[in-house]
Amino acid sequence: MKNVYITTAIPYVNGAPHIGHAMDYCLADVFARYNKAVGNKVRFQAGTDEHGNKIFKKAEELGVPVEEYVAENAQVFQDFIKTLEVSNTDFIRTTDAEHERRVQEIWRRLSPYIYKNKYEGWYCSGCERFVTDKECEENGGVCPDHQKAYEKLSEENYYFRIADFKERIREAISSNEMRILPEFRKKEVLKLLEDSPDVSVSRPTSQLTWGVPVPDDPTQVMYVWIDALSNYITVLGYPDADISEWWPATAQFVGKDILRFHAMIWPAMLLGLGLALPKTIATHGFILADGQKMSKSIGNVVNPMDVLSKHGVDAFRYFFLRHMDTFSDSDFTWEKFEDAYNNELANDLGNLVQRVATLVRKSMISVGADLAVKYRGGELPREFCMLMDNFEFSKAFDFAWEKVQGLNRQIDEEKPWSLAKNGETEKLRECMLSLIRGIIEVNKMLAIFIPGAAEKIDAIFTDPIEPPEEPLFPKTK
Repeated sequence: MKNVYITTAIPYVNGAPHIGHAMDYCLADVFARYNKAVGNKVRFQAGTDEHGNKIFKKAEELGVPVEEYVAENAQVFQDFIKTLEVSNTDFIRTTDAEHERRVQEIWRRLSPYIYKNKYEGWYCSGCERFVTDKECEENGGVCPDHQKAYEKLSEENYYFRIADFKERIREAISSNEMRILPEFRKKEVLKLLEDSPDVSVSRPTSQLTWGVPVPDDPTQVMYVWIDALSNYITVLGYPDADISEWWPATAQFVGKDILRFHAMIWPAMLLGLGLALPKTIATHGFILADGQKMSKSIGNVVNPMDVLSKHGVDAFRYFFLRHMDTFSDSDFTWEKFEDAYNNELANDLGNLVQRVATLVRKSMISVGADLAVKYRGGELPREFCMLMDNFEFSKAFDFAWEKVQGLNRQIDEEKPWSLAKNGETEKLRECMLSLIRGIIEVNKMLAIFIPGAAEKIDAIFTDPIEPPEEPLFPKTK
């Protein structure tokens, strides 16, 4: 048994949870459930990023105190996580008093690498970051993520010397000491690292007041990234407590749009603090809608709550964890979702459970408690574990689903109803016990991806076995 620490990127609370957040949570949850299943001790962080101008301005627009606004929206994200059946052990808010105090101490410890300088250049309010002249020129003066023109700013800020740590970060990434997944993202980061400038880590209070004050300088407020990135260790108690039981993180899950911050700024901060680098940064792509990036202006944004309300959390998790690639951009359409629900969840899995449970009841076969206990307690298949250990979650789900489809083929080939009709009692018993064993074994894998459905299946296949009163996944027309 080993300790496994898993983190998710903390979202801004100036908007509702979206599909990208759901992917972050679900991927991390799958890894957490897998590690628990193989006997590891898991700590699993989630949280909300609650400082910065975007949030302050949104609260102003709505005419509510910013403290009230962030509290309400933090609860929205907590409720969303619960709805997705995510098994996080911790939830941190960057407005927590203990987090703010710890972040100020982190600043003090990083102070040998922080200096003050005047900045004149380009800033993206959507990303809440400064961009180089080169990046501004390459993007035609417009942020590609927010479709908003860069602003020209002139102000005095504190800077963090990334240059002091570049070579060490490059070595860690190249040697996979800090593994970047997928491999092509690793190459992207190494290229970005070559031209990565020192990073601004504060804003003047004349421009920003809603943030953590810079220690010993009332004219400056900490820039969001120093504040937000520190949450991964402040939630563990750093710097007040020894965090070596959990740090370094086994896996940090992030979207591709914020990988640069997690693979460059965050490692530099950790090295400046004398802490180990995370073992793996797993990066997922975007969810596209009908082949296009989701955009409010286009009107093709898919609300995760709409998907959840359609067929429930099991269908949501099934589709996004199996049919959306773990690492690359993937396409969502309602047609694909409905097809997966009806022809895979309802037909492959739901029908399998119904058929086997009904056949057992009609055959009056007792499985015996010892059989159920024996196969529930067995190990996960080696090939499945290898895929999970390599973060190939969609492929691991495919592996489990092939077992589901194999059990359906077994029923069709062995025809237990014919065995019952012909009075071949012993063959029937062997057939049914084999099917029950197969369902119990595959259900251990399914529990990692669709825990709600797996719990229902587990309850059905006890002694005596009782078919569900209604289908697990009612088909829709």
